[in-house]
Amino acid sequence: MAEIKTIGVLTSGGDAPGMNATIRAVVRSALAKGIKVMGIRRGYVGLINEDIFEMDLRSVSDIIHRGGTVLYTARCPEFKTEEGMQKAIETCKKFGIDGCVVIGGDGSYRGARDLSLRGIPCVGLPGTIDNDIACTDYTIGFDTAMNTAVEMIDRLRDTAQSHERCSICEVMGRNAGYLALHTGIAAGATAILVPEVEFKVEDIIEKIKRSEKTGKEHFIIVVAEGVGGVDELAKKIEAETGIESRATILGHVQRGGNASVRDRVMASVMGHAAVQLLSKGIGNRVIALQHDKIVDFDIFEALQMKKDFEYDLYEIANEIGV
Repeated sequence: MAEIKTIGVLTSGGDAPGMNATIRAVVRSALAKGIKVMGIRRGYVGLINEDIFEMDLRSVSDIIHRGGTVLYTARCPEFKTEEGMQKAIETCKKFGIDGCVVIGGDGSYRGARDLSLRGIPCVGLPGTIDNDIACTDYTIGFDTAMNTAVEMIDRLRDTAQSHERCSICEVMGRNAGYLALHTGIAAGATAILVPEVEFKVEDIIEKIKRSEKTGKEHFIIVVAEGVGGVDELAKKIEAETGIESRATILGHVQRGGNASVRDRVMASVMGHAAVQLLSKGIGNRVIALQHDKIVDFDIFEALQMKKDFEYDLYEIANEIGV
């Protein structure tokens, strides 16, 4: 087993609240073990372009609460090529990087897998607001994004109530509906539309009409971005019900802002766990949360897993959203 003297840490893909807390945990856990830490800016781009600096205890002071990532992040098509991969490996050799902690989503994990196969042991950490990584019940950034979305929908509700409107809100999540489902329940949405569940617009309209007969005067519809079409949906609802309807795409504000307590704690625990593995020379792993316990999986195994949608929770949301 090769001794790990220096590790690199990078963030890749979309930013997520809690990434900074993760970086902080990685840096301080490694330094506590006498392991040098090199910060890699702009993800795999920085690994190819040698955008690297040594981090110390003070490098991560006062960042635990901050959204975004102090290491920056970027997509890197070049890293998917063998030439780009070899450049990254040469950079690791030049800076004495024996292993890497990679914070991001499935795309970031694939890069970590490819590095591990070429002799640079990597540990992946789940950082994405979409909560769509199959091997883990929870991803860093999910809680903060939900809270941000709910806060904005609560504000929209004030206007919807004042004008007796229907507000159709699109939240993020890529092709997954987890963020929309949890946000919709917390916001008391009349209906939640997700890619995992087929729906008919006519059913949504009928539900609004039934609720209107019970005395409800304003409505919230939460739509996952993987479904889309919120402007058209608003037009159809208004045409069929006579209720003034407005579409709002919440957008990238959901990815920013100070990390929630849960995200800060999970980031700290997961970051520490990643360093424990690398300090033992163990790579090609991803850290995950399953049944409230920190576990780790082989990256190959993790990438092949499928995540079940929370259909029971969706049924509950459908039943109480009246």
